[in-house]
Amino acid sequence: MKGLKSLERFSTLFLVAGLICFLIAFGLLGVWPALMTDKLDNSAGEIKEVPRDFKIYYQSVDEYKKALFLGKQIYIKEACWHCHSQYIRPVGNESPRYGLVSTAGEYQNELNKPHLFGTRRVGPDLIREAGKRTNDWHFAHLYNPKSTEPMSVMPSYTWYFDKSTNPPKPTPEGVALVAYLQSLGAWAADVKRTQFDTNQITMPPEPDF
Repeated sequence: MKGLKSLERFSTLFLVAGLICFLIAFGLLGVWPALMTDKLDNSAGEIKEVPRDFKIYYQSVDEYKKALFLGKQIYIKEACWHCHSQYIRPVGNESPRYGLVSTAGEYQNELNKPHLFGTRRVGPDLIREAGKRTNDWHFAHLYNPKSTEPMSVMPSYTWYFDKSTNPPKPTPEGVALVAYLQSLGAWAADVKRTQFDTNQITMPPEPDF
């Protein structure tokens, strides 16, 4: 009987110790990192004004912010991240083509939650797409990708345009998608330059997608 009672006593002790360890691990690995991340999710809130090229679509900063998150939802829904990564990798020809290798600091903002790193390079990397091309280029590319990139394998997204007009005008969803694309990397202007001095070397051409 004494041996049985001792076994029960130790079993209870191990059970309590296990629960305490679980709670500690949950707090350190689950709750604490989440609280730290929330403190960093402030970049989207730092938008002071609507970019000039989008003032014809959005009258206030709040409208523009809502459009950015709507655009990201559309980007995810249409699986754009399957072919376009948002991470410049430390491998050959990445830096000359897209700029410095991505850093953790580029992703510490609300618009990058969740991160859309991607795993394929069917199309160009988009993490620093902001300002590379005009809005009209993006609208034309979405409506008919081959009109801007003849070798493109990207499908047409004509349902984001009002085809009753000539030329077709983008719907609010289409504008939001382009607003999101044009925002990518705008918060990281200090790392948008390429790794090399482009005045001294010949950069490899952008591949046709």
